This record gives sequence, structure tokens and C-alpha cells, in this order.
Amino acid sequence: MNRRSLLIWVGIGFFLGGCSLAPQYTQPQAPIPDEWPQGVAYKDTQAMSETPTVPELKWEDFFADKQLQIIIEMALNNNRDLRLVALNVERARALYGIQRAELFPTVNAVGSGSKQRVSDDFSTTGKSMTMERYSINLGIASWEIDFFGRIRSLKDRALEEYLATEQARSSAQIALMAEVARVYLTLAADMENLKLVRSTLETQQVSYNLIQRQYEIGLGATQLDLFRAQTRVDAARRDVPRFTQLVAQGKNVLNLLAGAPVPEDLLPTDLISITPPKEISPGLSSEAILNRPDIVAAEHRLKGAYAFIGAARAAFFPRISLTTAVGTASGELSGLFSSGSGTWIFAPQIVMPVFDARTWAALRVSEADREIILTQYEKVIQTAFREVADALAVQGTISQQVSAQQSLVHATAETYRLSNKRYTLGIDSYLGVLDAQRSLYVQQQVLIALRLTRLAGQVRLYAVLGGGVE
Repeated sequence: MNRRSLLIWVGIGFFLGGCSLAPQYTQPQAPIPDEWPQGVAYKDTQAMSETPTVPELKWEDFFADKQLQIIIEMALNNNRDLRLVALNVERARALYGIQRAELFPTVNAVGSGSKQRVSDDFSTTGKSMTMERYSINLGIASWEIDFFGRIRSLKDRALEEYLATEQARSSAQIALMAEVARVYLTLAADMENLKLVRSTLETQQVSYNLIQRQYEIGLGATQLDLFRAQTRVDAARRDVPRFTQLVAQGKNVLNLLAGAPVPEDLLPTDLISITPPKEISPGLSSEAILNRPDIVAAEHRLKGAYAFIGAARAAFFPRISLTTAVGTASGELSGLFSSGSGTWIFAPQIVMPVFDARTWAALRVSEADREIILTQYEKVIQTAFREVADALAVQGTISQQVSAQQSLVHATAETYRLSNKRYTLGIDSYLGVLDAQRSLYVQQQVLIALRLTRLAGQVRLYAVLGGGVE
């Protein structure tokens, strides 16, 4: 057999290795309703047709606040968790390259030389001699010709794992941006609460000082009024360090997410000064969530499970491997390339499975894995639908809550003003003023919390719809 024959056999191996025993993949039916939930808790999606959907809105356009945009950009560039996810993507890509390389033969050039002293007893001539051998070969060692697609199925599985990892990186990016925005908004709410507490402390201290003077000179204030006023001063004094702590911790979390210290001029001062995110529509059909990176990643893993079944099925069929080499050999180093020194080897091998219980068990495992991953895929879709439905329920009701709370704060403020006036005129006791002030303080904090919920809910809806990845 000459070099040309060897090349022909190698070519035949390439062309024959293309069959696949993997089952045909079809996308499963999504186990969710075709439309988003309807009812009094939800906005009319038909009326939101003019509002842009997530695919139409880049994250730079959605997050309209300029300071928040800069911090998100810092996080995308410096966050260590996101960097680890990106490195895992590179690792998965390299593993896919390794598995794909199994389809191709490994060609090695091997040079060897040996010199051996043969004694009289073992020499064919009866005299001791020195034997030399030198050779140079170019060949393929144990290359499996993939007749039944075992290696190709494993390659396809590795590809789907890589694609799933890439989608996981996109999910991590969405989660990071949403978390940065949430922490940013929470920090703004904490700073607004800190302003409220300090303002309340100043007001209560003024009231306490006034009551103390009235008590000292005997102008109608009792010792009970004095102690009641002191309770509100002490409560405000207690809340100042509490919200100071929350603000400091919020800054620490924001620095961690950004991967670097966030400049003070980028930090929010209160919720009112923040430019709210853009309004978005979920679209008319729930199929929009099928493009979410975590759902796409789950589908890639399902495709990989189908490919692994093909590899398990191929294990029942013969494996054909080829070892071949061409080269030159000589008893003298100078004669390696002389006429008549050419050598070749052609050694095909076929292994036919007869009985191996592990093969049947491996096939059952691969089929069970497919059902497990299919169930996980369906669960991811159902969870995504619930997350979007919950976010829509918040968006459909939060504005009414904020409006009602604003009215409640106004009414409570008027109650406090009138109660304070009646106490000053000597009509009511200080207990009415104390109750009105306590109620006003609580309702102001509730209003801040609801405004935070409204802004955070917009971010949440954008994230659960898969926004933030280009």
C-alpha cells in the first residue's frame, strides 16, 4: 500500500463519519397561557400598544437617569461575578473545541533512533554485533472513524452546553443591572428617610423646648406633656443613626456591585431627584418571555440531552479506529532517505460490542436526563411567567397606592397642624398632637416606601422580560 492509498482511506473516514442516532428535536409546547393575566390588578395590555416593548428598548434608553447609567456601566466593566461568568463562557468554548477536535485525526511526526549491542549467544552470525535503527514516520494513531455519530453527538452536546453558558452570561448581566438599579433606588430612599428623620428631630426638639419652657414657668404644660414630647425626640434621635447605617451599607453594596468605589457625585440624594425608568409594555403574547436568556439556556441544555442520547445509542454499534503511518527507516542515520528505505503501516481495528450491561444503563440514564431537563425547562418557563405576572400586578396597582398614600399624608399633616393649634390654644391635650405627629411620621415613611416600590417595580418588569442584553 502506498501513500496515495492511505490518503484515500483517511478521506473515506471523513465522508463516512456523518451519521447521527440522536432523536429529532422539536421545541416543546410552552406550559403557560398564551396571554398575560387580565383583571383589576393588571393594566390593559391592549391600551399599552403605544408603549415600547423590551426588544425595542436598550438598557441605556430604559434607565433614563444619567448617574445610574454611569454606575451600571462601571458594574458591567468591573463586577467580579460577571467577570467570572464570562470566564466560564470562555472555558465552555474551549471544552467545545476539545470535543470537536475528536472528529479529526491527530497527525504526529515521530523520529526515533536506537543502538543495541547483541551478544554472541543471540547473534545470528555467532559473533557479537552492534545493531542500529533509525526511522522517521508521519502517521495517525488510533483515530476513531465516527460511522454512527457517537463523537458528533458528544460534540453537539458540548456545543449546546457552551451556548447555554453564553446565555447564562446574559442572565447574569440582566441580574447585575437590575440589582445595581435596585440598590441605587434603595439608597435614594434611605437618604430621603434620613432627611425626613433629621427634619422630624429638629421639629420635635423645637416642640420639646417650647413645652419645657412652658412647664418651667407654669403656663399650662404638665410634666406628662414634657415626657410625651421627649418620647418623640428620642424616637427621632434613635432613627437618625439607624438610617445613617442603612445609607452607609447601601453605599458599600453599590461599590461592590460596581467593582470600584462610586464617586459621591454619582450617588442619589432622594427619590424625587431620580429620573424614572421608561414605561414598557410586555407585549400582547406571553411568548415574549421565551427569548429570556435563562429560558434559552434551558432549551440549549435540552438539545444537549437529545444529543447525549445519540451518543448513548451509538455505543451499541461497532467502533472502527485507524492507525496508519508512512515514513522511512534505515540501519544508518545517513541512509534514512535513500532509495528503498520507505516504510508504511496500515492497521484498522473494529470493536463489536457483544454484551455490556453498562451500555444499556447509560442509555436509560441519558433518556432519564432528557426528561429531567425537559421538566426543568418547563419549570423555568412557568417561573418566568409568574415573575412577569407579579411585576405586572405591581405596575397595575402601585400608582393607585401612591396616590392614596399622598392623600393620606396630606390629611395626616393637616391633622397634625390643627391638633398642634388646638393644643396651643389650650383646647386639647398634648396627647392629640403626639398621636398626629407619630401618624404623620409613619405615613411619610410609607409614602417613600411606595414610591420606591413603583420605581423598583419598573426595573423588575424590565428585567423579568429579559431586557438589558443586546
